Amino acid sequence: MNRSIIKYLVGAAFLLMVPFTGIAHSQHMTIGTASLGGAYYPVGTGIAEIVTKFVPGIKMTAEVTGGSTENPRLVGTGQTDIGICNANHAFEAYRGLAPFTKKYDVMAIGALHGSVLHIVTIDGTGVKSVPDLKGKKIAAGPMGGGSIPMIKAVLSVYPEVKFEDLKPSYVSYSDGITALKDGNVQAALVGAAVPAAAVMELSISHKVRFVEISEEKMTEITKKFPYHTREVVPASVYKTDKDAVVMGVRNLLVVSSKMDEKIAYEITKAIYSNLDKLATYHASVKHVALKDAVQVTGVPIHPGAIKFFKEKGLIR
Repeated sequence: MNRSIIKYLVGAAFLLMVPFTGIAHSQHMTIGTASLGGAYYPVGTGIAEIVTKFVPGIKMTAEVTGGSTENPRLVGTGQTDIGICNANHAFEAYRGLAPFTKKYDVMAIGALHGSVLHIVTIDGTGVKSVPDLKGKKIAAGPMGGGSIPMIKAVLSVYPEVKFEDLKPSYVSYSDGITALKDGNVQAALVGAAVPAAAVMELSISHKVRFVEISEEKMTEITKKFPYHTREVVPASVYKTDKDAVVMGVRNLLVVSSKMDEKIAYEITKAIYSNLDKLATYHASVKHVALKDAVQVTGVPIHPGAIKFFKEKGLIR
C-alpha cells in the first residue's frame, strides 16, 4: 500500500481515538499573570495546570508579566491568550481610556477573587463612618498603591469630605496597621484580597472595626464606577461583630473576542468546575464561589463562557 495512504489512515485512526472537543490537538496557550510574590502568578499557575489537565488538546503555561495593566494589552495584541487583571483595567483597556492609549479587543470569561478596600479602625479613635475621616490621620498605604484610587472613589460620593481633607501617611499596609495600633493614625487603608495579612495581624491584638459604606452610597459608587463592586467581608474572617459591607474590584480573566467559542467554553468549564483545586494554589480563591464567576463589570462576557454559565443557571 502507498506509504502516504498508510500515513493518512494511521493519522485518521489516531484522531478518532482523541476525545472531540473542537480543539486542535496539542495547542499551546499562555496566561499572563504578574511578577512573583503576589497572588496573580500562583493563581495563573493553577489555572494553567487545571486547563492542561481537564481540556484535552491544550497545554497552557503561566507567564510572568507586568501585571494587571499590561495583561489586557498582551491579550488584545495576541501576545498571550488569557490575562488576569483588575476589572477597572479591563474597563479602561476596552474603552481606550488612560492609562491605555487605544482600545483593546478584550472580553471576560469570568471573575475571580476581589480586592477590597479595608477601611479599618479600632476603639477610641472617634472614627465610625466615612465622614468621620475628615481631618483625621490616615495610613493610606504605599504611594501609588491600589488603596489610593479606591478611597478616592469612595469619597467621591461623600461631598462633605474630600481626599484633601485627610492627613495621609504613605506607608506599607503592615506599617499602617502598626501606626494604628500605636495611636499614630486614626484609621488605616488596606487594598487587598481577603484575608489581608495586615488586618489579620490587627485582629490578633485589637477588635477590628470597619468604617463601612452605606448601601445607598455603595449603589452610587457602583453606578458611577461600573468596575467597582459591593463586597461583604464575613464577620468570621477578622472576628468583627458583624459582616462588613465594603467596596471592591473584581479580578477578571480576559481573552480576545476572536478566541474560538468552543475553546472559550472548555477553558471556562475547566476553571470554574475546579475552583476547589484552584484554591489550593492561593488562599484568595477560597472565598470564590461559582456564582461569583458572572460578577463581570465593564467588559462583555465571551459567548463561549456565556454558554457554560447558562448551563449552570447563572445567566438566563
